[in-house]
Amino acid sequence: MQNLLYKYEVITMKRFTSSLYLVTDRGLAKKPIEILVEEAIRGGVDCVQLREKNIATKHFVALAKTVKNITIRYNVPLIINDRIDVALAVDADGIHLGQDDMPLTNARKLLPHKMIIGITVSTINEAIEAQKGGADYIGASPVFATPTKTDTAAPLGLEGLQEMNDAVTIPVVAIGGINLHNAEDVLLHGADCLAVVSAIVCADNPCQAAANLAAIIKKLRKSNHETE
Repeated sequence: MQNLLYKYEVITMKRFTSSLYLVTDRGLAKKPIEILVEEAIRGGVDCVQLREKNIATKHFVALAKTVKNITIRYNVPLIINDRIDVALAVDADGIHLGQDDMPLTNARKLLPHKMIIGITVSTINEAIEAQKGGADYIGASPVFATPTKTDTAAPLGLEGLQEMNDAVTIPVVAIGGINLHNAEDVLLHGADCLAVVSAIVCADNPCQAAANLAAIIKKLRKSNHETE
């Protein structure tokens, strides 16, 4: 009986609990990716997605191994964007898929049960389907217009983000144009986690940029705890 209860607890335990999620972008980064990642983690980033679109597979794997050595030291999950082969090769903590990537149900069959799977969604229907398909979190995108990706759907806005959050029970990771000035509003409209690119990647001091965002998250969590 104890074994059955333990199994139930493991299966139902939330695998994604991060609150500040860095998505890398080599084209925008002012520092080498591995240095950027470590500085951001020191500032408060508690999840890293390694996104590489234009490098050879062997170089992607090598970089992922280097970054994983960093994330392991800080006990921060490493998510690989799109590339299931790279995620498996480096035993990453998870994979993030887009709507045009491998279908979620197929990815779940290929990946170890322990691996986190996130998926980008732009509509409530996509969010609901992602939850039904077994996603551990959804990336609500884009919340605001963003220069880092030009092939996205129309911005959700704060009200659209809130509606998406109300439609699902899995964590909602908000991404797209999020920065120090709008982070609090995004959290107040249902986001469980802030995903940022340029707000950290383009900063002269990624550690401080991450710390500033982490402070907003901490303040709101403290406020929510006090009102409960």
